Amino acid sequence: MNKLHAELGIINLNLPARVKVPTIGAKHYDIVRIPPNQGIVLNSKERIPYMVNIEYVKRESPDSPLPARCTRKNDPATPLKPDNDPIQTISAAAIRNNLSTQSESECPKFSYDNSDPSASRLKEPWELTVERTKQFSPYGHLPGWALHSCIVKCGDDLRQETVAYQLLCQFQKVWQEEKLELWLYPYSVVVVSEDCGFIELIPNTVSIHQVKKQSKLSLLGYFIQEFGSVTSETFLAAQKNFVHSLAAYSLFCYFIQVKDRHNGNILIDNQGHIIHIDYGFMLSHSPGRNIGFENSPFKLTEEHVEVLGGQDSDLFNYFKFLLLKGFLAARKHFERIKLIVEVMQLGSQWPCFNRRAATVHDLENRFFLNLTEEQLSKQIDGMIYQALRSLTTKLYDNYQYFTGGIM
Repeated sequence: MNKLHAELGIINLNLPARVKVPTIGAKHYDIVRIPPNQGIVLNSKERIPYMVNIEYVKRESPDSPLPARCTRKNDPATPLKPDNDPIQTISAAAIRNNLSTQSESECPKFSYDNSDPSASRLKEPWELTVERTKQFSPYGHLPGWALHSCIVKCGDDLRQETVAYQLLCQFQKVWQEEKLELWLYPYSVVVVSEDCGFIELIPNTVSIHQVKKQSKLSLLGYFIQEFGSVTSETFLAAQKNFVHSLAAYSLFCYFIQVKDRHNGNILIDNQGHIIHIDYGFMLSHSPGRNIGFENSPFKLTEEHVEVLGGQDSDLFNYFKFLLLKGFLAARKHFERIKLIVEVMQLGSQWPCFNRRAATVHDLENRFFLNLTEEQLSKQIDGMIYQALRSLTTKLYDNYQYFTGGIM
């Protein structure tokens, strides 16, 4: 971590600068500062991805002059520990008074963990991070100042992630056209070389692994802690967001055969949505194909069902209804989904296409194009039954716990 902070401090010596960060959506802007102590190494078993926050100032026109270089005497040149980081020590109470976020008592923080330093920072509401950074920054007073966060990942071929992004966008578009309340979050990925790129950081999210490790609660217990009692309006709203996203990602993971679905790759946001990340294993590529891990259609656990109110609840029946309607809608527009896979696999050597023509054939088979709606409903009931009782899902979660400490 200290090395990362030092390198970010060196970069700041060359700022402000008129350079582009691919994941920033603004058209004209200047990068003015990268707060060194906000650089965080993310928890990963093999690679060392890291998160950075980037301060930039929007320009009115391409010819606007660069902002003058600014410094403050208390701008730290060396990495600071969490207990004396100026970003952390600015009064949160004054900032929260101007934000429509939950109070600290309603939304407990995560404690700092040396083995996963990102957990406490990611749990903090993004609006609060922005306000703290703005107060501390020597550029925060400038008109057009903004803060952007992204993940820098090296040592991985992120081109396959762009395939997942295209497919997520297509499924999202299909379900929106069919007016279904199925919710996905396609996060942007920008590839800069065959083993390096930028990934959009999804704001206000923590992984289920971080939730379980930090709170020591079940998923339902965490929902109650974050959103209130099971009869409160905030809990019911979060529960509704959960079922809409759980159904959407269950279908997506089934159709695209997304694997490596441990709790470090599944996020929960501050509105109750579930979000899957890391699509390194999908279609024809699986980490456990040779030993039979993750054979269920999608990941559905007893904890997920508990949040829905149990298998006898109205919300669980609604979940099954959403699966059926989402399946029918995707099947209706199958050719659009198929086209993306066919085009992206042309000349590709990516692992997700290692079965070549069979990749598309297998994809088509998963859509059950010849089944009636009644037959498909029974098929989905069987998939839910298989997912809930999947021994291989439990084995894979246990494997991740004993080899990587992922809860």
